[in-house]
Amino acid sequence: QVQLVESGGGLVQTGGSLRLSCAGSGRTFSSYAMGWFRQAPGKEREFVASIRWSGGTTDYAESVKGRFTISRDNAKNTVYLQMNSLNPEDTAVYYCANRRRFYSLKYDDWGQGTQVTVSS
Repeated sequence: QVQLVESGGGLVQTGGSLRLSCAGSGRTFSSYAMGWFRQAPGKEREFVASIRWSGGTTDYAESVKGRFTISRDNAKNTVYLQMNSLNPEDTAVYYCANRRRFYSLKYDDWGQGTQVTVSS
């Protein structure tokens, strides 16, 4: 099966930066696009950003535009989320997800998540 492994989470102060990584692997890794989601305590899971493997088209939630940048390394099947100007509202468990096909209507695979905590 497809395995997604997130890394790079941690504790930072307000205004700091973190870079999250998500490596995809599997006997046959199929992916049209990758996305980042987050879930804060007591909140619903929300979309953060996404990127297509081919072409690199990106999409961002309004709350992170101008602060977060999603990128990918096709050779490594790895997606990154560069997070700058972090604030306590960004505190959440961040998950990466895989959309297998261009015609998929949802994300098919999910990682275990990595904790991001921003202290004030």
